[in-house]
Order: sequence, then C-alpha cells, then structure tokens
Amino acid sequence: MHVLITAGPTYEPLDPVRFIGNHSTGKMGYALAEAFAAEGAEVTLVSGPTSLPDPADARITTQRVQTADEMYAAAAAVAPAADIWVFAAAVADYKPRQMAENKIKKDGDTLTLELVKNVDIAGTLGHTKRPEQYSVGFALETNNEQAYALDKLRRKNFDLVVLNSLRDAGAGFRHDTNKVTLLEAGGQMTIFELKPKVAVARDIVETVLARYSHHA
Repeated sequence: MHVLITAGPTYEPLDPVRFIGNHSTGKMGYALAEAFAAEGAEVTLVSGPTSLPDPADARITTQRVQTADEMYAAAAAVAPAADIWVFAAAVADYKPRQMAENKIKKDGDTLTLELVKNVDIAGTLGHTKRPEQYSVGFALETNNEQAYALDKLRRKNFDLVVLNSLRDAGAGFRHDTNKVTLLEAGGQMTIFELKPKVAVARDIVETVLARYSHHA
C-alpha cells in the first residue's frame, strides 16, 4: 500500500527574506506518516518548512518543499500511484502576485500587497481521484465547524475529513495534543477525546485502513 501525505505549512515569498506562512508545525502529518509506516505502508511525505527531522523509518520517503506550487507539483507526481491520500498540510490560500527581487525597503507608513489565490491541492487532485483511491482531508475551523467540514468533504471529493476546532483547548497548531472529529462521506461521525498527536494519528490511521479495506 502506498500513502501520500502532505504536512506542515507553506511559505509564500514576498521578497528574498520575507514570506507569508502560518503556525503549522507539521507534527500531525509526520505522526500520520509514522503511523501508516508502522502498519506496513510505503509513505511519501511531502513536507513544507518544519523544524522536524525527516522520519527515520525506511518506509517513509520525505520530500521537502516551500511553496504551495511546489507542494502541488510534488503531490501530483505521486498521487496517481498512491492508494490513500492524506492532506494534512496547512497550505497558504494566497500568495503574493509577484516576489520582489530585492528586499522590500521601508517606504511610507503603509505597504499594500496584492495576493492571488494558490492552487487548491486537495481539490484539484480530488477531481482526478479514481473510485478505488481513498482521500482524507483536514479542516481547521473556528465556527460552524461541522457544516464547513462537510462542505469541504463534498467540494474536494474527500472520503473522510478530520475536523479540528480551534475552540477546543489543546487542539490545533502549536500543541502536542489534538482533539478531532472524523466526518465521513457516508454520514458517519466519530468524536475522539483530547490525546497526544501520536495517539490521534493512530486513531485516524486505524479508521482509514478499516474504511479503505471495505472501499477498495
């Protein structure tokens, strides 16, 4: 079995020294890669910039990228041959229209940036998904969580969405713990308690492998 996982943030450069990014640590995606490998899967981990070392498991191949465009290119190259896709990265929705060749100097009290939409990696690849492939997305929401997550599941052709609520203490970015709800295309919902991200990854992987065995 071959699993594609995206993890971490993307950095979209403004100039040679500055970027637009987010606080994703990559811990959840890396924990998922290790949990799938522990079950015997071959894993391609496409990682944005993180401070984490490459996983040591020989079954995990780590590809490092910076931008959403680079992440899309790396994921698209692997996706057709992968059985399971897990989109755990926090991809920047927008990028600067152009990167300044030199460092932007302070000039005046305001700076106006023009941003353009990034490629929707999960959504674009979702349109190419074959019936036997299984796709997992993540939703990090602050309000109307379930409605947004189910909308995302439909739009991006996911089979399962892992919902994090930023309203849950200890969940989301910058924590070693997470509290997730799994929402599935068939309408099933599974709520897990707050746990270390390694344990959350095992819960997700167990669920995905059980569903995939019936799905494939």
